[in-house]
Amino acid sequence: MSRFKTPLPLSAALLLSFAAAHATVRTETGLTESRAGASETYRLNVPTEKAVATTQVRLVVPPGVTLTRFQVLPGFTRSVARNADGLITEVTWRGRIAPEEYARFFFQARNPAQPGEVAWKVYQTYADGSVVAWDDTDPGQGPASKITLR
Repeated sequence: MSRFKTPLPLSAALLLSFAAAHATVRTETGLTESRAGASETYRLNVPTEKAVATTQVRLVVPPGVTLTRFQVLPGFTRSVARNADGLITEVTWRGRIAPEEYARFFFQARNPAQPGEVAWKVYQTYADGSVVAWDDTDPGQGPASKITLR
């Protein structure tokens, strides 16, 4: 008696691979939930989905989230934009993620004090100059990652 399940139809398998492949922000352990007001380690997972390398990743920090530190990722340089209060509003990593590879960028942040949902917008630039916006603005591109704060 086999414990293997029947394979998914090709259309369902393609849909699942697309849904799982986009740039995502999750907690360090892979969750889409965290506690309001808590300090959390997050990971931004960025796969290269084209035949050319990813050369830049820009993360827009959701309102109310305070970034506090970053894990060093060899081969990448990091720059930040700050608002008038000195809080980080955007992070840009420059480097190379080859086709069929992915990178994980870890950072620590303090969540907003109020429960709700925060949306992480990510802009992925490829070596050919194209930009994929993971920000909910264009249905043809991709959704922003969302974390629910309880």
